[in-house]
Amino acid sequence: MSFSQLDLHEGLRTLSVLQWIPVYIFLGAIPIFLGPYLLVFSNLWPLTVLTLAWLAYDWNTHSQDGRRSAWVRNWTLWKYFQNYFPIKLVTHDLSPKHNYIIINHPHGIFSLGTFINFATEATGFSRIFPSITPFLATLEHVFWIPIVQEYVMSMGVCPVSELALKHKLTQRGSGNAVIIVVGGASEALLCHPGASTLCLKSSKGFVKLALKTGAYLVPSYSFGENEVYNQETFPEGLNFCTFHGRGLTRGSWGFLPFNQPITTIVGEPLPVPKINNPSKETVGKYLALYINALCKLFDQHKAKYGLSETQELTIV
Repeated sequence: MSFSQLDLHEGLRTLSVLQWIPVYIFLGAIPIFLGPYLLVFSNLWPLTVLTLAWLAYDWNTHSQDGRRSAWVRNWTLWKYFQNYFPIKLVTHDLSPKHNYIIINHPHGIFSLGTFINFATEATGFSRIFPSITPFLATLEHVFWIPIVQEYVMSMGVCPVSELALKHKLTQRGSGNAVIIVVGGASEALLCHPGASTLCLKSSKGFVKLALKTGAYLVPSYSFGENEVYNQETFPEGLNFCTFHGRGLTRGSWGFLPFNQPITTIVGEPLPVPKINNPSKETVGKYLALYINALCKLFDQHKAKYGLSETQELTIV
């Protein structure tokens, strides 16, 4: 391959990552600004009315089956995105006879590995598991914005709400996997390069969901997720941080993530009994079992993916 071809592919990989967040902002701005304008200042106001009527009629779709598009999930764009780092998926076998709740750690700044592995086909999830349907869960308010809602639903993304997740795990038969990134903003503040600290002790919602639905719990860890941005946190009491990565060219300063490999390891499923109203003791028991399985997964793979043999997974 010539130098010019290498340069072109490098540029396409950079652009594929550069567009990711701005596309959401652009798609969200269209209905937010164009809708009121058409309603008040244009003869096209019926278009806004029809859009609002459709939203009301279609309100529950994102919490039910959504509108997944294999075409969108297989866009070449995502392959360039994956190769920018690169991102890889290494997974234990998942039987289509069960449903699963895959919990991914660490949260990182943007959970890039989780997005590429489960919301796209860049690493071949559906090729590896043709009988398993993945649903990546994210914040529900994303689905309140027209166009953005359709875009994320096309990738198999759903709200991280009990209503939506229970539907995926109880109303669609077997062979479904919901993917949840726990920890939220609190954990994101701890995601410095080289760090392995998770906010998990108080995260019991996913365990309750597993017990209520009988879905197997699956630990997963994205090695390298914390390495793609440098982060500076403010003094204690301020729940805020700044972060930066590289610019448009390697070695420059900017907000693109660093070209660091991210490898998501999906571990062995942990069977969970179905209990309609699990007690606190039962929830605590299965949370402890999950944490033990996650720590075992981390220790088994940490040295292979850039961490020292002595580094421990810290749970807070």
